[in-house]
Amino acid sequence: MPKSKVLKTIITGEGGVGKTTLLHRYIEGRFQANTRLTIGVEFFLKELAIDEESILLQIWDFGGQERFRFLLSNYVKGAKGALLLFDLTRPLTLNTLEEWVNICRSDDPELPILLVGSKADLEEMITINEGFIKSLKNEFEFFDYIRISSKTGENVDKVFEKIACEIINHVKKTGT
Repeated sequence: MPKSKVLKTIITGEGGVGKTTLLHRYIEGRFQANTRLTIGVEFFLKELAIDEESILLQIWDFGGQERFRFLLSNYVKGAKGALLLFDLTRPLTLNTLEEWVNICRSDDPELPILLVGSKADLEEMITINEGFIKSLKNEFEFFDYIRISSKTGENVDKVFEKIACEIINHVKKTGT
């Protein structure tokens, strides 16, 4: 059996946007409402198949609190792609978008980043205009934008398939 291709992927965004909850839903297949604060970085592995190729996603969950950010540029090295999460019900989680992009791309200015709006199940509480989100997607050159719900599972698998496919295409295109 051929060896899996390892793709280091980072997950970033402000504290409380749902990064760890998303990972628990993806890795364990269950919604975990009460996750604890991620201190620094946590590490997850998940195998998947893309175009009949075995891929091992090496997922690095970055703590969102400002006090941990000075550590993060060290952990970005070798990343092939990133998910940048924000909370659709809390516009303030977009205030530091540029800082997160700079962290993600500190080692590779062309790093593919997927913008992810979390908590899509809280439809009546969503306050961020889709047009505004699309303008941010263009401004920061995210390769795509997707809404998810870790609670219902909406688009959870799709997010990781999208980032894996984009990383594979990016690696083929750039050779890195």
